Amino acid sequence: MSELSRDVRYIKGIGEQRAKALAKLDIHTLRDLLTWFPRKYDDRRVAKRIADLQPGETACVEALVAAPPTLSHIRRGLDLVKLRAVDESGILDVTFFNQSWLKNNLQPGETYIFYGTAEGNLLRRQMANPVVEPAGRREFTGRIVPVYPLTAGISQLILSRSMRQGLDACRDILPDILPDDLRMRHSLCRIGYAYENIHFPDSPEALDIARRRLAFEELFLFTIGLKRLRSRRETVYVTPYSHVDMTPFYAALPFTLTGAQRRSIDEAIANMSSGRPMNRLCQGDVGSGKTMVAAACVYFTVRNGRQAALMAPTEILAQQHYAGLAPLLENMGIRCALLTGSTTAKTKRSICAQLLSGEIDFAIGTHALISEGVEYANLGLVVTDEQHRFGVAQRSALSAKGHTPHMLVMSATPIPRTLALILYGDLDVSVIDELPPGRQPVDTFAVSGSYRPRLYNFIRKLAAEGRQAYIVCSLVTENEDAPDERKAVTEYTKALQTGALSDLRVACVHGKMKAKEKEAVMTAFAAHEIDVLVSTTVIEVGVDVPNAAVMVIENAEHFGLSQLHQLRGRVGRGKHKSYCVLVSDNKNEDTRARLKIMTQTGDGFRIAEEDLRLRGPGDFFGVRQHGLPGLRIADLGCDTRLLQEAQTAAEELLAADPDLDGCPAVRERVAALFTQNANTLN
Repeated sequence: MSELSRDVRYIKGIGEQRAKALAKLDIHTLRDLLTWFPRKYDDRRVAKRIADLQPGETACVEALVAAPPTLSHIRRGLDLVKLRAVDESGILDVTFFNQSWLKNNLQPGETYIFYGTAEGNLLRRQMANPVVEPAGRREFTGRIVPVYPLTAGISQLILSRSMRQGLDACRDILPDILPDDLRMRHSLCRIGYAYENIHFPDSPEALDIARRRLAFEELFLFTIGLKRLRSRRETVYVTPYSHVDMTPFYAALPFTLTGAQRRSIDEAIANMSSGRPMNRLCQGDVGSGKTMVAAACVYFTVRNGRQAALMAPTEILAQQHYAGLAPLLENMGIRCALLTGSTTAKTKRSICAQLLSGEIDFAIGTHALISEGVEYANLGLVVTDEQHRFGVAQRSALSAKGHTPHMLVMSATPIPRTLALILYGDLDVSVIDELPPGRQPVDTFAVSGSYRPRLYNFIRKLAAEGRQAYIVCSLVTENEDAPDERKAVTEYTKALQTGALSDLRVACVHGKMKAKEKEAVMTAFAAHEIDVLVSTTVIEVGVDVPNAAVMVIENAEHFGLSQLHQLRGRVGRGKHKSYCVLVSDNKNEDTRARLKIMTQTGDGFRIAEEDLRLRGPGDFFGVRQHGLPGLRIADLGCDTRLLQEAQTAAEELLAADPDLDGCPAVRERVAALFTQNANTLN
């Protein structure tokens, strides 16, 4: 193990300079290097004849340089090297940009392999900037070539050669941490073979065998870590809550809860009555009634003589929760307070004093709930809304205000169960998979940009009926790197204000505005002082505006399905018929198929499963705030069966050897994986 911790600069052939470059990728040790896995592979084993190249096809060609290459200085910063290559079937014109050294490196009469995208037509084939190497070298052609994630100053060549040096340096010392019987039982190759063939695969079959071994090991270690975390939590004892008759709570509600809500409440109450700290995720679509589950948990907690706190990511959401929950709970004798950044100093002092004395039972607020000076008499329940909007440290800070309080996390992002396991670590999961009766389905359409005039007329018609609209764009300002067709929020808003919707009240909100400016615009929209709100995805988690009846999403192909579904959930929250229109001029078949799914179903869990299958877990993870180690090679979109296999193996090992005394290498790796996160996951 210590060998793999060796600094890469001491590995033969890497040295000081290359180590500095690798450090930009956060590669410092031999283990870091070996686990920097390729993001894809190019099969460059077969060379085609020039005559067989199809325009637009990426392929290898073995050809002879027919004449000395020429070098042209087109302008400052642009040099071209041109050459003509031939084989028995035809001629290939090759151009290299800003690689002037190739003029002298590529010798006429010598045969080279060119790997690139064929251009031109069937009569005159061309390639621009292909990879080139002498025939027979087999460094970048003649084999399956890994393609690594890069950063400035690091090329595929540097990374590939460093990887070769690293593998050669540890060929005989790679520890195989999986017990032999487990490895053979699950048909897994040895670790040396796995690392060699993940980076330098002999064949597609060898690559599959290698990847399966490494993904299994990753999921196996991850599962063991989570199970040990959970068992550690289960050894923490808290006073069990006593039985509470919930009938008065249910009777006070102006509606009947769904079966899914009642089930989620029962699961939470069972947790809080168990003598172990609750760590539960309650997830369900926008409008599925998660807040009522939280309200029931608050009622149960307060009736047990403890306090509760609910933390929302924005002031406007906190106010919304307070407006919805406080009247209901205060009628049941539960004293509530709202604490946000804009609470006056005098009011804040009063609330803090009442929280400390126990006069306030339930505090609703923003990060102000965890600010210095806010103390609780007996905090027993912490509820966080929209879990993925908070960093681990913020959730832990609120939890630290009490003595091992119960934790309920609410999320409106439907997540497949396998991914919920990874995203939320050792949280138990409650799923609200049915909507309350009367909730309006949202009619969804996917259209091209040519529909915009009709779309604006439709918005104008709805506005005349007293409705409001959202228009979501994907950028804040135009920049040189952004495709022209992306609609920038600020420019788009000005265009609507002076053009297509000049007769309506149009405003914009985006993430680069100051928090108070954003809150002011959202409040104005909620008060119907704005007809059309042009926005980035900051409204994905936003204020409840029952009057909003249309959601237009520009360049919808730039969003994941789960995010589109989340945005769509902003409308259909009142009694009015609501619509979602996905605008995209993208002709890609996969993109069109993805958007079509949105028009066919409003089931967030089905959409989440499709998103996971099509895009992998990235769309759910976003910026990794959950505090768990990331997965480097396992792909939850494809590896569900492997995850189940790894979980079974982990359970069997822990059942036979709970402390991993017989597998110290496994214990050490798990500890290393989870060390930095150990204090934030409970």
